[in-house]
Amino acid sequence: MNRQAVIRVGGAADTEAVAALHSESWRTAYAGIVPPEALGDGLAEERRDIWAIRLTADYGTPENTPLLLVAELDGETVGFVYLVPQPDGRVLVDSLHVRPGLTGGGIGRALLDEALVHAPHAPLYLEVLAGNTRAVAFYERAGGVRTDEREGWFPGGHLLPEYEYTWAPGARDGSA
Repeated sequence: MNRQAVIRVGGAADTEAVAALHSESWRTAYAGIVPPEALGDGLAEERRDIWAIRLTADYGTPENTPLLLVAELDGETVGFVYLVPQPDGRVLVDSLHVRPGLTGGGIGRALLDEALVHAPHAPLYLEVLAGNTRAVAFYERAGGVRTDEREGWFPGGHLLPEYEYTWAPGARDGSA
């Protein structure tokens, strides 16, 4: 990528852009991995409804409030990461997506690095579909350590194999 994405804290005003990018990313990254009906006609509306709730909910205290980080190029949303504090003290990377066609250009890595900065004292972890080999390779290159393998529920009631990757507190240089 020739230009550097600007990463900023997102909010309710980002609902439409994040939902659209999320739907587009799922349809691209998960094609052939999840059943086609899970990526069907209602996906965009479902994602929009979910993001509207996530970005307007009152989570109580700042330490319980999820954080949306948005990557922009020329004012256009090209990626995002959503961090959710967990009761066990870890922080879940609930979503990390880059606009299809722009993957591999450093946006995802910049978002992940920024996520690590926002969780300096907590393990950061995520779940990734085992069949999403491009994402698995990305997380391993970025220093994630596979800490679990299981089956997870994907929207639509589909049970699929997934991996958990974790970055220890202080893992800021690509190594855990």
